[in-house]
Amino acid sequence: MSKNPVDELILGDEYEHQAVPAKARRSTFSVSMIWLGFPMIITGAMTGSILVAGMGFKSALTAMLIGNAFMFAYVGALGTLGTTRGFNFALLASAVFGKKGYVFASGLLSTLLLGWFAVQTGITGNLIHTAFDLNYLVMTLIAGLLYLAITYVGIHGLHWIGLISVPLFVVLGGWVAFDSASTAGWSKVVDYAGTNPEMPMALGVGLTIVISLFIDAGTVTADFNRWAKDTKGSLIATFSAFPFANLFAMLVGGVMTAALAVPNPQPFGLDNMFGYMLAEHLGWLSVIAFVFLFCNLGSVCAHCLYNSAVGWSRIGNGRMRTFSIGLALIGITIAAANVWALFIPWLSLLGILVPPIGSIILADLYFVRPGAEIGANWRPRAFAAWFIGSLVAYGVETYAPQLSTAIAAFIAGGLGYLVLSKLGDRSASAVSASR
Repeated sequence: MSKNPVDELILGDEYEHQAVPAKARRSTFSVSMIWLGFPMIITGAMTGSILVAGMGFKSALTAMLIGNAFMFAYVGALGTLGTTRGFNFALLASAVFGKKGYVFASGLLSTLLLGWFAVQTGITGNLIHTAFDLNYLVMTLIAGLLYLAITYVGIHGLHWIGLISVPLFVVLGGWVAFDSASTAGWSKVVDYAGTNPEMPMALGVGLTIVISLFIDAGTVTADFNRWAKDTKGSLIATFSAFPFANLFAMLVGGVMTAALAVPNPQPFGLDNMFGYMLAEHLGWLSVIAFVFLFCNLGSVCAHCLYNSAVGWSRIGNGRMRTFSIGLALIGITIAAANVWALFIPWLSLLGILVPPIGSIILADLYFVRPGAEIGANWRPRAFAAWFIGSLVAYGVETYAPQLSTAIAAFIAGGLGYLVLSKLGDRSASAVSASR
């Protein structure tokens, strides 16, 4: 766990293994820019397109609003824990799952986030290849290395890429949404019933898609919110992401899809805001679209790789920057295999496995053991509740697919932990009384 003095002096300490001290905390604006640059991305717009095409505009909007409200409450509560303690997610999980047990929760999320890095890098290469007929592998490699460079800078890099990516998305995304809707007519957008109005996507499925898009990053929110100076700043930063940035991105894609009313839209092809800009056949706009794509997906990729590297550096007892290099190389290799095509199944997996982790941490550190420190090596109760939450979610996914898998997993995991804790306390009291 040796430090690189050059990195520490120029780039700053990332505090992988300890609380972020007060002197290193960042302004509310800085933490907000870090969060804004994460969900305000073209992938969010693609998700909005999928929802509107599957549900119709009004139902999709309902799913977006409810899902983002849930995410604000969920991420805000977890982020507050990170702010008050200065802990990253791995350190919080150590208190709840144990000094050794946390590896399973942190390792899972860090691996899933590395997968997201690979997915977004692959999307970059595919869109550039499709639009400009450039070599997919070369573009994917260039993109992955650029995104690694941003991540290597650390929390400062996430701040600066947000300053570039967010204004670009607001201007270009806003133009795409208003131009397409104005051309088609806003009434047509609002009344759009989807590509299959006879068999629309269920609200529960839509909710799961909205929540699962950022449930992994939202669960490890402490990696970002630990840098906030106080709870107020932490919540403001969270609000900037959910609902503001995430909802804005989804609406850009959703409005465009409803306005164009393409019979079988392909959001991962060119039926998205990137393709909309290219369709104008303006050289200067195509150049802007090219730069925008790299900056925008570079932002989300850098965030995902940062989260993954922070988690694995804690597990491997190393430094974030060292791990970011190795993880990026793995992610770039995976991206070459077109794993971004597994987007929807990936979301279903997240909806089953991830929400119980967050709800167990919330139940434990807010209600069962407030102020609990890192102690035991293993805490079986937390793992039992995780199993319960995921089992219930699998049951919902299999036998009641019209309901939200993600919300079912969250409720079952949290309630399971509270019940197990109550039963465990009663059992301990009974044993103590018998003595």
